[in-house]
Amino acid sequence: MIANAKTGGQLLVEALERHGAERIFCVPGESYLAVLDALHDAEIPVTVCRQEGGAAMMADAHGKLTGTPGICMVTRGPGATNAAAGVHVAAQDSTPMILFIGQIERAMREREAFQEVDYRQMFGGIAKWVAEIDHAHRVPEFISRAYHVATSGRPGPVVLALPEDMLVESAVAPQPEPWRQVETHPGLSLMADLQKRLWAAERPIAILGGSRWSEAAVAAFTRFSERFDLPVACSFRRQMLFDHLHPNYAGDVGIGINPNLAARIKASDLILLVGGRLSEMPSQSYTLLDIPQPSQPLVHVHPDAEELGRVYRPEIAIHASPAAFCKAAEGLQPPVTLKNAGQAAAAHSDYLAWSGARPKTPGAVQMAEVMDWIEANMPEETIFTNGAGNYATWLHRFHRFRRYGTQAAPTSGSMGYGLPAAVAAKLAFPAKPVVCFAGDGCLQMTMQELGTACQDGANIIVLVIDNGMYGTIRMHQEKHYPSRISATKLQNPDFAALARSYGAHAETVETTADFAPAMERACAAGRPALLHVKIDPEAITPMASLSQIREAALGSD
Repeated sequence: MIANAKTGGQLLVEALERHGAERIFCVPGESYLAVLDALHDAEIPVTVCRQEGGAAMMADAHGKLTGTPGICMVTRGPGATNAAAGVHVAAQDSTPMILFIGQIERAMREREAFQEVDYRQMFGGIAKWVAEIDHAHRVPEFISRAYHVATSGRPGPVVLALPEDMLVESAVAPQPEPWRQVETHPGLSLMADLQKRLWAAERPIAILGGSRWSEAAVAAFTRFSERFDLPVACSFRRQMLFDHLHPNYAGDVGIGINPNLAARIKASDLILLVGGRLSEMPSQSYTLLDIPQPSQPLVHVHPDAEELGRVYRPEIAIHASPAAFCKAAEGLQPPVTLKNAGQAAAAHSDYLAWSGARPKTPGAVQMAEVMDWIEANMPEETIFTNGAGNYATWLHRFHRFRRYGTQAAPTSGSMGYGLPAAVAAKLAFPAKPVVCFAGDGCLQMTMQELGTACQDGANIIVLVIDNGMYGTIRMHQEKHYPSRISATKLQNPDFAALARSYGAHAETVETTADFAPAMERACAAGRPALLHVKIDPEAITPMASLSQIREAALGSD
């Protein structure tokens, strides 16, 4: 044994400590026992999850909310394939994340050994970097690179495979300095050009999205928007980037966009896109801007040079992170007379009218009144999470996000995300209330992570909006194949009873009047809580029932 030598597993854990890893989300496996053994002596908390997809989604949510890489560990083969769902979320959502996968021994490669997978091929299309650490002495090098790749430019997931025999191999390998954010700042001439265009614009609008934001950046952009009286919209599931009650807020550019906001973007004479990509969902299937040359003058700010001009050709391409851009924007000054005066107020008025409508829907539970109670009673710092489904419309349209760091939702549209994201959020910010919105289909993708919440004392509140079907798919069936229902019905369990079996507080809500007292008891429970909210299947959207959607489709034939 070489003096001061450590095993690959020990070097890996030491590197994670060196780089400030705050928590590890894992499902254990025999392929990385040496890492688990090294964690026994480490100070990094380990959250033991029930399924690798949930673990990877927790790591993504941690990365979203903290800006530092979420760490996930899974075993080879099935563990890795299960975790792929979370890697895809991190890729599309530009989230820093590192996935470690136990791997077969090096001498067994190319024989289709037990659970053997070529991870470079498997993850090559969705991860920023995929590699296998073949020698223990290179562990510190690979971990340092993983942190920098995951966080620089457009953040994203890194996948590192760990051969089982490498993890027990001994080596002497010094640890480098902790990772530092690689920052990209805008050029002075580009900022001067932007200022001139803002002076000349009569109908400008800003759209905020992507990652690499911070509380300071959000505050700086708010001040910038005030100086230029600039309407500000937030991209799909990035609503936490601007205070919804600020007089400059114009609404969210997502699914079910306010028609007035869509019209405002199309008629704009200057679009300032900061951090986002304006992909399919926010662009309304790529109809808001022409491709490749938008008819509206576009200023695109993005931390990854490869995203600038990739889909839309901007008039000004600013290669900078949102944080660096917002700091530089503090130096921009408005003209004596703004040509766009009153545009922000008009846009905010449109938003208030759109989100303030309280439609009555079929059934004994009125979700608009549920949202009213949440708005009146939950603190501004409450973190809201959700997965995918029509139920999320109630949160996205009617909740007023007021603060940065209060939203974790997948722009990739992944079902099952809300519950594991809520667990990760609560563990990262234990003093903040965390509320998960989930549909009955969405929840059952990862419901076993209620066991993780109870085991780790993550006192989240889960609202299961149950309509007995895969509602979004049923809605699209009625639009395109009216009255031809197929493969969308769900026979559900008693979610409250199931939650209680995990050790959570749980209740069933069957009328609007049931909700407020049940929510109050959930908030006071001192342990994870679940409310099983039963809604009428007809209440598929705030503005139209299933029957109305079906009748409209039949009438158009």
